[in-house]
Amino acid sequence: MNVIVICGATATGKSDLAVSLAKEIDGEVINADSMQLYKGMDIGTAKITVEQRQGIPHHLMDLLDVTEDANVAWYQEKAREKISEIHSRGKRAIIVGGTGLYIKAILDDLNFPDTDPLVRTALELEYATKGIGPLFERLEKLDPAAALAIDRANSRRVIRALEVIEITGQPFTANLPRKESTKYPNALQFGLVMDREILSEVISSRVERMWEAGLVTEVEGLIESGITRGTTAQKALGYSQVIAFKEGKISEEDAIDETKRATRQYARRQETWFSRDERINWISPIQNRIERILSSLNS
Repeated sequence: MNVIVICGATATGKSDLAVSLAKEIDGEVINADSMQLYKGMDIGTAKITVEQRQGIPHHLMDLLDVTEDANVAWYQEKAREKISEIHSRGKRAIIVGGTGLYIKAILDDLNFPDTDPLVRTALELEYATKGIGPLFERLEKLDPAAALAIDRANSRRVIRALEVIEITGQPFTANLPRKESTKYPNALQFGLVMDREILSEVISSRVERMWEAGLVTEVEGLIESGITRGTTAQKALGYSQVIAFKEGKISEEDAIDETKRATRQYARRQETWFSRDERINWISPIQNRIERILSSLNS
């Protein structure tokens, strides 16, 4: 049975399309957005609501507290187990999200070595003394694909990528995606693409709606739940900006503007990441997305 992937940049309509498709093909959705794994991070991650799911089961959401850190190996195991479970019930598994490395971890065989205390200590010392700049520049040279997928501000992931490179002598991303996936050779990937200028406007409107929907209040509750004690969750788009606002480091207006800017920048990184995968069938808003996917499934 085919594994179906709906991927692409943020704000291109992946979640709504996945629900419509699932209704057509008796499918269930598996989340591939690294920040939607967290409980309580709903508004800022544009997490699809229970009502919007229209009765379609959604998996791998709300699994972690904001004090916990996810990793790719853990996600790979959880996602593949869920695919097997869905298929065993005669349903279609639809992977949906914009975290390219997570999708690649599902489809392709990636090896995740254990940490090496000596290597990790040396990298963390370098970070403590020189900052993230030199480390990220090294990652860009050694593994450009990983540098596109990892936020420069996420020091933990940058350090982990460099650690894996040093331990294995290979890029953190193992290799660029092949035309056929290792784990699921019949997987079908569909990427949603939108004119960049239009996408920029959509992102601006989305961020403003998030603020109107109560993002600041949501973050205030997460601060009480310990989000600033975690490593990953507090760096999420919108959340890091609201935290900076609540700590008095920037104004609320600046927090909104910075969220828009950072989200546009993230969307460009997503586009670059997914454009490297020749297996993806690209669909634009002017096309009938459902018909295009159903046609591919039936061919």
